[in-house]
Order: sequence, then C-alpha cells, then structure tokens
Amino acid sequence: MTVDVPTMPVIEKRETREKQTVTYREAVREAIREALRLDERVFLMGEDVAGYGGCFAVSKGLLDEFGPERIMDTPMSESGFTGAGIGAALGGMRPIVEVMTCNFSLLAADQIVNNAATLLHMSGGQFNVPVVIRMSTGGGKQLAAQHSHSWEGWYAHVPGLKVLTPATVEDARGMLWPALEDPDPVLIFENASLYNMKGELSLDAGPANIDKAKVHRVGEDVTILAYSASLFKALDAADLLAKEGISAEVIDLRVLRPLDDTTILNSVRKTHRAVIVDEGWRSGSISAEISARIMEQAFYDLDAPVARVCTAEVPLPYPKHLEDAALPQPEGIVTAVRQMLV
Repeated sequence: MTVDVPTMPVIEKRETREKQTVTYREAVREAIREALRLDERVFLMGEDVAGYGGCFAVSKGLLDEFGPERIMDTPMSESGFTGAGIGAALGGMRPIVEVMTCNFSLLAADQIVNNAATLLHMSGGQFNVPVVIRMSTGGGKQLAAQHSHSWEGWYAHVPGLKVLTPATVEDARGMLWPALEDPDPVLIFENASLYNMKGELSLDAGPANIDKAKVHRVGEDVTILAYSASLFKALDAADLLAKEGISAEVIDLRVLRPLDDTTILNSVRKTHRAVIVDEGWRSGSISAEISARIMEQAFYDLDAPVARVCTAEVPLPYPKHLEDAALPQPEGIVTAVRQMLV
C-alpha cells in the first residue's frame, strides 16, 4: 500500500534588487530556519547541533528558537541516528540529518547505501525516503588525513541518491528546500573551507535549481568544469588565463548525481576542450565519470583529450604547505589549459 505523504508548502522565487552580505554558514542556517518555520514535519538531528550549535556553528541559536523537539542532539553513533532519520522519513517526517564530517558518514554508509537508497526499489515503489543528509567535505582546513576526505564522488556512484554540492551562498541558501521536497534521499556536501566565505544574497531569495549545472563565466576556448570550493579556483584560473588571451568557460556542476550532461556537453561542443577540477582523488573519481561521458558523447567535438586536475593520490597532509600542494590550485588548472592549447 502506498503511503500518502502530505506535500511540502510551495515557495515562489521573487525577483528583488535588495541584497545582503552573508557568510556561507549563515546562508545554510537561514535555509534550515526557513524550512523549520514553513513545515512542522522538518527537524534537525545530529551530533552537537543543539546546545553547542554545530561543529561549524551552522545551527547556532536554532535550539533557543525551535526547542529540543525540532533541534535534536544525538549520541555519537552515525549509523544509529542516520537510521533513525530514515525511519522518521518513512513515517512522514522531513528530517535533516547532519553528519559532522563526511569521513564519519562511512559509519552510516550501510544506512545510506543499503537502506535509504534502496527502499523505494525494494518495496516495489511503495515507500519513498524523503531524508536530507548534510555533511562537510573537502580539505584546506588542516584537519589532516582522517577529516579531509571528499566522498561526494563515492556517493554519486549510488542509484537512488541525489548528491548536491552547493558552492555559492545562493545555493547554500536555496538548495535545502527543494532537497526536502524531493521524495527520495538527498545528500548535501558542504565544503568546510566555504563556511566563512562571504557573498551577496537576495533578501527574497527562493529555491535553487537542484537538477542543473550553472555557467558562471562564458568563454570560447576551453570549458572548465568544477564544483564546491573548486569552483572559485576555476574562476581564479579563468582570470589568469584571460590575461594570456585565453577565454575559459567556467561551469559549476552543482549536482553530481544526476549529472547535467546537457549543460556539460553543450559547452564542450562550443569550446572543443574540457578540464575537470575535482577535489577527490583521480582514480575512480567523479572526474573520471565526467571525462568518460564527454568522450562517449562528444568525442568528435574535441580538439584535445579531456584533462583532469585532482587531489594528489595521498592521504591529505596536515602541514599547510603540503596540503596546498596536494589539493587542486588555480596554477595547476592554468597549466592544464596551456598544455591543451600548445
């Protein structure tokens, strides 16, 4: 028997010229606050999200505003509270499960991959799992090898999941609500290096598109594909390339599953070259999947092989100079583009 789940309230995006400067952290917090206000089925759960205000201070102040029934601290058991969130979603709630850092999500991988992602299929289409699981990802914060992983590419391998990687404050603010509206599980990866980043946000900003990539800079000579914190490195690289007379188109992938093939391929067919920037390791990465799709669908449009700029195949070092050397940087992107145009 199919469960009749109430629909989410509709938010309409309104155009406005009024903007405010906010941090990425504040944008995420406001997204959670709005969801809690709009729908009584929404609640936030995770380690230290209540009294402490979250490991990255994203949920600071929400406990006082909404109380312990809506902002719930959990035991240090990722498998346990992620499973509880999945159960709540099956029961008609709209949980936001916060996993502190993505390496801890491996402790909940059984719940995410074997339960959340498969229950709709295993039930013959009877049971959706409308859970949103947020987690920090990425390096650049000197958190050493165990807390600097980028597992978003791993989860993008799994049918049944949607994987979002908001880079801008606009997407950090706007992606949560449509993720909560989705009847199936959505994973949101927030790069830890972005929480302090400031940006302009419309006072009446509405939901973001969680199905499409976004062109941030139009160009003619090469397409640079990036996501999350690497977007800004790609844009910096495009500025450096422009000084050399090279016009780079920069695309924020935004959604790693399902990938927006149309936007990617339209750009590559225009520029005839592609560089993929990926904070994950090169072997078996999301960049490898994107490269394969380009080769499969736009091979004869290419003037050079697809290039990838990825994290070095080492556990992320703690020392700042070694961490920077291991992660993709604008200079490496510029070098990759130059080699294509030789």
